[in-house]
Amino acid sequence: MSKVKSSNLGYPRIGEKREWKKALEQFWTGKLEKAEFLDQIEEIRLKHLQKQNDQGIDLIPVGDFSLYDHVLDTAVMFGIVPKRFEYAGGKVSLETYFDIARGTTGAVASEMTKWFNTNYHYIVPELDGAVPTLVENRPLQFYKEAKQKLGINGKPVILGPVTFVKLSKGYKENDFKAVVDQFVPLYANILRELQEEGVEWVQIDEPILSTTLLKEEISLFNDVYQTLNEAAPNVKVILQTYFDSIEHYEDVISLPVQGIGLDFAHDRGQNLAALKKHGFPEDKVLAAGVIDGRNIWRANLDEKYAILAEISEIVSKNQLIVQPSSSLLHVPVTVKSEETLDGVLKGALSFADEKLHELVILTKGLQDGKEAIEKEIEVSTNAIQTLNESSIRNNTQVQEAIQNLHTYKAEREAIFNVRQGIQEEAFQLPLLPTTTIGSFPQTQEVRKQRLKWRKGEITDAAYEEYIKAEIKKWIEIQEEIGLDVFVHGEFERTDMVEFFGEKLAGFQFTKFGWVQSYGSRCVKPPLIYGDVSYKKSMTVEETVYAQSLTDKPVKGMLTGPITILNWSFVRDDISRNDVTNQIALALRKEVEALEENGIRMIQVDEPAIREGLPLKHENRESYLNAAVYAFKLATTSVQNDTQIHTHMCYSDFKNIIDAIKALDADVISIETSRSHGELIYAFEENTYDQGIGLGVYDIHSPRVPKIEELTRNIDRALQVLDPKLFWINPDCGLKTRGINETVAALKVMIEAAEQTREKLNAEQTVNI
Repeated sequence: MSKVKSSNLGYPRIGEKREWKKALEQFWTGKLEKAEFLDQIEEIRLKHLQKQNDQGIDLIPVGDFSLYDHVLDTAVMFGIVPKRFEYAGGKVSLETYFDIARGTTGAVASEMTKWFNTNYHYIVPELDGAVPTLVENRPLQFYKEAKQKLGINGKPVILGPVTFVKLSKGYKENDFKAVVDQFVPLYANILRELQEEGVEWVQIDEPILSTTLLKEEISLFNDVYQTLNEAAPNVKVILQTYFDSIEHYEDVISLPVQGIGLDFAHDRGQNLAALKKHGFPEDKVLAAGVIDGRNIWRANLDEKYAILAEISEIVSKNQLIVQPSSSLLHVPVTVKSEETLDGVLKGALSFADEKLHELVILTKGLQDGKEAIEKEIEVSTNAIQTLNESSIRNNTQVQEAIQNLHTYKAEREAIFNVRQGIQEEAFQLPLLPTTTIGSFPQTQEVRKQRLKWRKGEITDAAYEEYIKAEIKKWIEIQEEIGLDVFVHGEFERTDMVEFFGEKLAGFQFTKFGWVQSYGSRCVKPPLIYGDVSYKKSMTVEETVYAQSLTDKPVKGMLTGPITILNWSFVRDDISRNDVTNQIALALRKEVEALEENGIRMIQVDEPAIREGLPLKHENRESYLNAAVYAFKLATTSVQNDTQIHTHMCYSDFKNIIDAIKALDADVISIETSRSHGELIYAFEENTYDQGIGLGVYDIHSPRVPKIEELTRNIDRALQVLDPKLFWINPDCGLKTRGINETVAALKVMIEAAEQTREKLNAEQTVNI
């Protein structure tokens, strides 16, 4: 009897205790020699493979591991290095690899943006006329490593050519097919070499198939994969999609590959419906992604088995592979480390290792019959039901508020033009006011004091005094360097979502639930597991204290409802819109508390609005409408002379500009420095007539910008934006930067603002 196979699409890189992150950062700071660094990284990588093997996974991914980002890995494999890094050809050095990602004193890092609709960031490849060459066969290298050192016959994972080029920049849209065609022979070489090594299965990721594509674009896939199939006919290719249903189902399942990977967790039932309607080829395998690779809730094994049973009525069992819906990169490593979590919650959780176990159980059930896994099904059902029946998920006051949202005002009292005049009179700011986004450097000492406080080694009072001292120091620094609008620095906060989650009901936090955001930057998303409600003020004390130290306005700093939602692991028993509005109502009370205590500038950050944008165009309007409503629900109860700011990250700004206008924020700042010029083009095509700050320098790089760079960025922006509405700021918070570089960079920024003001005033005088 043929065996139903289990498969994984990718495993978290960071390690159970973030060993990967620690090794990277020690190497970057010179505390770890290159050889020792590579040895440590290899040990981590092999441990991850062995864990999957021990779980009993049949098809174990190799080559999914990365030192920074898998898209960057693909670029350097083909010798795609921006000219400014002076690459001379051949295998890309480790040093150049990290320079592309992090920048150098003389070269700006490559742009970084969100990986589809996730909170993972990838490095955008810059093609710019480059002639790609296969300088290193990474999949082959990792396949041989797993086989030789662990005896694992792995499944190489490769980012597909169409998706890779789609995610790249530096070519004209009309040249897309020609650019893809440049890469196809190189992919063919990779597959030939894998074939020679005896590789059986290869996973080629083409998640772009889950976005809205034109019918004619599918023909390109046919040409590409026909060529690859002919190049290595003995290699079985699984064309892997994820994050949504595929478009043009019949065309995709007819592509010349041996397997199709479909997401049955985030497809909204559409992949399953298409499968039932159109069937599936008898000569291909269906890799069924039934376990949610992006959330941390225990699978209802009864429901998942039922889906597989439906699929197996259409696709024979010997054609089925059971797998996650996507790479497990997006979830923490293991629940086993969470020793302090409440038992009811812990019982309903499933991280990467637990998801692998769920795959094995479902594979066994499909192979041997449902009765073989009845005990495991009962355990999962009981764990989920116990959480659903708990008091934290049944807060009647919160649920009644959601049912009566129509009673809450969600519009400002006056339109922007009226508010603008009132606020100009109230704040008396200069032309091109300067500010920062919110956080200042969190030094090792800040983190040390917070850890001591959390461990109970210092009292609450002592910790509060320490935080006040940091606030006072940075208020004085801001006075000295001459900023116009201050922030308190956020020294009491670890993460912009975690901080609020710790203070709101309905949230829980893990100890080791880290996931990679970008590079070595790991975040620990909160778990929204119950009804969200406001308990007490969260930011008033620190903000009011900071304001007492200066006559300059100090912004209150909050994280917006959509960002809290998108950067959390969200309960899956009610709609995401209901959860968002629960958060918005809680934040509304904090906004009102800040205003009541004299804080008249309040920034409610929404950097994650874009990343939650559905991959299908037809679903975007409803998402954006819900996002706008939640933001306004949180922010519109204030007076006209209270100025509402927001901050967001740039990505396809022109495609969501109507929604951004609809937020009706008085001032929006946008993270743009790595793609500043591209965003300016968006304003040439679209009018934005409210306050706006385009980040004038990149905070992700340690380099201090030159004044010429900043004045150029400002001048370029002012060609399309009204100087009376333009603010000058860094492109993001400064939490991860050092003190000296932060102060130096801000001084340059302020000097650039002053030079531009003088120039504008001189031009105005001449015109008069």
